[in-house]
Amino acid sequence: MTKREKLIERIRARPAEADFRDVEALLEMFGWTHQGKGEHDRFTKDRELPISIPTVSGRRVKRYILDQICIRLSLD
Repeated sequence: MTKREKLIERIRARPAEADFRDVEALLEMFGWTHQGKGEHDRFTKDRELPISIPTVSGRRVKRYILDQICIRLSLD
């Protein structure tokens, strides 16, 4: 299993919280660009609505955001 496949499986498992670096790597694999930092990180891609990710406790991403990302990337 490749790193990409392992990362996709880790996000598809929908843990209660995921590491932001994993989410960032996944989005970048699918062609998204990280635009900002702060309470909400923004990812953009040509001809797509941006994805805004609020982080918890600094660098954690909640499950409901992982659900939205899986839908947007058609991982299910």
